[in-house]
Amino acid sequence: MSNVLKTGLLLGVLTALFVLGGRAIAGEQGMIIGFVMAALMNFVSYWFSDKIVLAMYGAQPVDEAQAPGLHAIVRRLATRAQIPMPRVYIIPTDTPNAFATGRNPQHAAVAVTEGIRRVLDDDELEGVLAHELSHVTNRDVLISTIAATLAGAITYLAHMAQWAAIFGGRSRDDEEGGGNPLVMMLFAVLAPIAAMLVQLAVSRSREFQADASGARLAGRSYGLAKALEKIEVASRLEPLPANPATAHLFIVNPLSGQSFARLFSTHPPTEERIARLRAMRLG
Repeated sequence: MSNVLKTGLLLGVLTALFVLGGRAIAGEQGMIIGFVMAALMNFVSYWFSDKIVLAMYGAQPVDEAQAPGLHAIVRRLATRAQIPMPRVYIIPTDTPNAFATGRNPQHAAVAVTEGIRRVLDDDELEGVLAHELSHVTNRDVLISTIAATLAGAITYLAHMAQWAAIFGGRSRDDEEGGGNPLVMMLFAVLAPIAAMLVQLAVSRSREFQADASGARLAGRSYGLAKALEKIEVASRLEPLPANPATAHLFIVNPLSGQSFARLFSTHPPTEERIARLRAMRLG
């Protein structure tokens, strides 16, 4: 399935869940409110999801004068990939990690943490950035960023349903046909599972693909392999305080230091990714 179709499917899922959730919480009037909210979320997800994710992590744009080495690597890779120069951001945290976002190569951005610039050497950083730019060229960034917004919205909707169920929802005698508390509680349980499935559906296989194409873009695989080793170790020691809805965006699962989060990891095992990269023998 193409990423365009996946994007349409995700937005359709968002609409259906908001309408059904509105029906469970507040009857027919809730369905109308849910549809309006879904339409608004669809608009925001497509046009502004990248800005939302960057803002969530306090990412700050940096120009060439502020980060000449970082810009030089990104520009060199973007030229090789034949895409416009992405916007470059730095996330103010010591935990090494990175992600790409944006709705297409013309509106892409790459964000790296302060920690990754200190931990990795130039070859390793180039491997990471090549991986992230591969997400851009593979057209992964739109669906990944929308999935993050969608997962967050579903979780928010589940919390609304849970509180409505606790307080009894609307009266069943209401002329609008208010929500059944049992239905609302069921929705509150199932919605986070749906959010998790959304993330799993769009994340795991694309990491292997971006690793391979990123290694070819950089011209060697050892840099990315070594970078993944260092980032994985650092994430175990000091996990990034990331929103689970956006964990799939990062090059290494930022929640990997939490045993429960690993059960629902949006990333394939880092050890397997490293083994595949070393088997490429690009250098």
